[in-house]
Amino acid sequence: MRTLVVAEHDSTTLTRGARSAVGAAAKLGGEIDVLVAGWQCQAAAEAAARLAGVRRVLFADAEHYAHDLAEELAQLVAQLAPDYTHVLTGATVYGRNFLPRTAALLDVTPLSDVVEIQSSERFVRPMYAGNVLATVIMRDATKLLTVRVTAFEEAQAGGGAPIDRVNVPAPRALSALVERIPTVADRPDLRTASIVVGAGRGVASADGMKLVETLADRLGAAIGATRAAVDTGLAPNDWQVGQTGKVVAPTLYLAVGLSGAIQHVAGMSGSKIIVAINRDPDATIFEIADYGLVSDLFTALPELIAVLDR
Repeated sequence: MRTLVVAEHDSTTLTRGARSAVGAAAKLGGEIDVLVAGWQCQAAAEAAARLAGVRRVLFADAEHYAHDLAEELAQLVAQLAPDYTHVLTGATVYGRNFLPRTAALLDVTPLSDVVEIQSSERFVRPMYAGNVLATVIMRDATKLLTVRVTAFEEAQAGGGAPIDRVNVPAPRALSALVERIPTVADRPDLRTASIVVGAGRGVASADGMKLVETLADRLGAAIGATRAAVDTGLAPNDWQVGQTGKVVAPTLYLAVGLSGAIQHVAGMSGSKIIVAINRDPDATIFEIADYGLVSDLFTALPELIAVLDR
């Protein structure tokens, strides 16, 4: 059994998703190779080579991989995939972009958002906004999977794999990057933060959101939001957590003024500790919370901020 992990990186370091995908590959057993494709990304290849459990790193360094265009990457992965029983990558924008195209080229069915590996053919993934866990049996000769970043332990340094350059196919030139506009944020990345303050419709106003932001600043936390909070203009779209937003699994998720709708819970139920503040004692969020405070957030948050300030 041989697994190929397609690693997401920034040309210098590997992302958490890449390290988690290597951790997931270790659950399968057998040999693990890592593909690092990009442009002038030798440092990322060296970082992959240092991960424990990696047999070798396949290094594809070419200018047409500079911007992670799915059409280019899918062709490369499809060229390499027949030598492997499994191809894994993180269930991130990066992985979700190229893997379905790879599956189409190979005429196989991909499996997305895997949260558990039971055997080389049996995998578990959530369905219906996380309310059901489906066990899926795959019989394809090469199985293509995206794995939920927060569901698997990240591979750690401790290896010394060789780095082998691979022959890359000619560019397809089906798409081109027009512009990249990076997001600049003063707070931790929502997807990787260890503490997240989640804001719901109950925040109600700009004053309420200011309290949430102040609390997040005191805790060094990222801010998440429900779709209702985003739709009403209380929070920007890139803060949205849930079925149609980001999936997070911080050490602490502080849910403020949110009811606990299943669409939102699907994106944060993997949090290690969930603390809910809501004035409605029957709010659904209390059913999954480890700790709950029945209180108006306009009373509770100033008191909590005052305690943190002391």
